[in-house]
Amino acid sequence: MSTNLETALTATLGNAAQAAGLTVLSAEAGTGFNNRPTAIFKLALSPDAPPAKTLQLELSDAFDFQSAELIGEMTTHLQEAAKRLRNPRPDAYVTIAGLPISFDQFAWPFHRSTSGADTYIVHGLAHLEDGTKSPLHAKIASSMTLTFAEIVPAPEQPYAETFIYNAIRKTFDQGQLELLKSGNRQPVPVTTRYYSRWQKKFFFTDTDDASRMDFLKLKIYWLSHVLGNDQPVWTADPRDAQYLNTTAEELQRIAADLAKQGQFALTDDYAVATPGLIAHAEEYNDRLHAALDITKPTFNEEMRAGHTNM
Repeated sequence: MSTNLETALTATLGNAAQAAGLTVLSAEAGTGFNNRPTAIFKLALSPDAPPAKTLQLELSDAFDFQSAELIGEMTTHLQEAAKRLRNPRPDAYVTIAGLPISFDQFAWPFHRSTSGADTYIVHGLAHLEDGTKSPLHAKIASSMTLTFAEIVPAPEQPYAETFIYNAIRKTFDQGQLELLKSGNRQPVPVTTRYYSRWQKKFFFTDTDDASRMDFLKLKIYWLSHVLGNDQPVWTADPRDAQYLNTTAEELQRIAADLAKQGQFALTDDYAVATPGLIAHAEEYNDRLHAALDITKPTFNEEMRAGHTNM
């Protein structure tokens, strides 16, 4: 491990990573929003992992996650990341609407809004990943209300990344984010409407077996076949389960059903597309373009024709 950072956080994070089956490749001092010091860790499944198969974890440099609640969620985050790092594109996801996207350059941890609003903000990028190296992307400013922040154990990456990514996917599904070649940051508000205090769980999208099956086929088509050169992709990702309002176990069951139908070649929880699934390429590309269309602003035709009293 290369390092220019030797703190108590370095040691505790190293122990947590090792327990999750990850190697800390580097630990460096960084600077977050408002020049606050951070610690930036690069993790991977092996010391010789290529850059595309690494995980960046950025934490406040004085962050202490040794309490029972914090260490438990940190451990879960790292264990799930270790499984996701086996994907050919660990940074890539799909939306229910049919958009393949990736996330990067998220500037953790959250910082207080500088505009006077009572919110916490994290900035990042979402890119279209259609296999053509598309320049289309969205600059994201995701805001978390103070009320919502009370739900989150800590305003740090391991405790918020999943629901932030899912809120962005949900906002794409609603046609409220636009993928552009350039542009300003677009808002993604995260409020208590996404969370049930009674059930202590997040809610993004209601789905049933049919829509979950459709989602998994989209995921394996894009992430394994198009982006992954037909390498296996994890089907039972809890991050997807939260987005779909289901469980990882249900996704595992549905993936097994799709394998029986000949749509997937399944080994453990990892699937590759079969020719039967790949045959739907035209359908999935049509869905991508339809999903792109709903993210584009449209003109009110009556206003464009001058039929308005404004």
